[in-house]
Amino acid sequence: MVAVHAHPDDESSKGAGSMAKYVREGAQVTVITCTGGERGDILNPKLADDEEILADLPAVRRTEMAAAQRVLGVDHEWLGFVDSGLPEGDPRPELPEGCFARVSVEEGARPLVAAIRRLRPHVLTTYDENGGYPHPDHIQCHRISALAFDRAADPEYAPELGEPWEVAKMYYINGFSRRRFQGIADFLRGRGTPDEQLEEMAQRFPGGADRLVTTRVDISDELDIRDAALRAHATQVDPEGFFFHIPNDVLRESHWATDDYELRTSRIGVTLPETDLFAGLR
Repeated sequence: MVAVHAHPDDESSKGAGSMAKYVREGAQVTVITCTGGERGDILNPKLADDEEILADLPAVRRTEMAAAQRVLGVDHEWLGFVDSGLPEGDPRPELPEGCFARVSVEEGARPLVAAIRRLRPHVLTTYDENGGYPHPDHIQCHRISALAFDRAADPEYAPELGEPWEVAKMYYINGFSRRRFQGIADFLRGRGTPDEQLEEMAQRFPGGADRLVTTRVDISDELDIRDAALRAHATQVDPEGFFFHIPNDVLRESHWATDDYELRTSRIGVTLPETDLFAGLR
């Protein structure tokens, strides 16, 4: 299995539990990170003024990625592109010259094709057309993943990048949705412990705009591993913040202790819905 992500920390906030699950079952799982997160902000307020971190944030993020990798038990590779940052303001500034989002999709896909042909995965996970959320690097991650999925299998394309390899299944990660947050909120309200913050969070997602969920992977036993991987990205994840708002026991009791995916493309026959990214391959 290969999971393609835009920045270090994305692998821990999107699909970490299922990756850890498959590692424990004996699968080879490789995270490929497109950029080094060089232009990321420090999102943990407790570290925002740490001078050592501010002096070399890219190095810190590499160290954090290595720590999260150890927690999850995955292999890891950098694709080598430069973080685009998240431009803000009106008018919105241009993306920096040479950043990942300004690279042509063809150029961006080439090293991923080479990695796919070398690693020979059966399953590839990535983001949807909107990047999960519209960060330019997430959208570009989707674009190069979709192209590499096709190009890696094409014997006429770039033979210097290795022998052709057909990935059997490509999934989009659907980690955040109105259905998920509302389902947990309804569970809490039903047992008499309503969570207004969670209900407000659910309302931020437009009604009827959720992506299709074809595959829900049970990660009840991997929630603590996921949390440890998130905490490994100390500059990016506030240990008292959003990712830890819902207690793991609530996720288990409400039957939302899952990683949710959309099967976008399959080269094998499938029966939907699924509970396993490797369904049909075992």
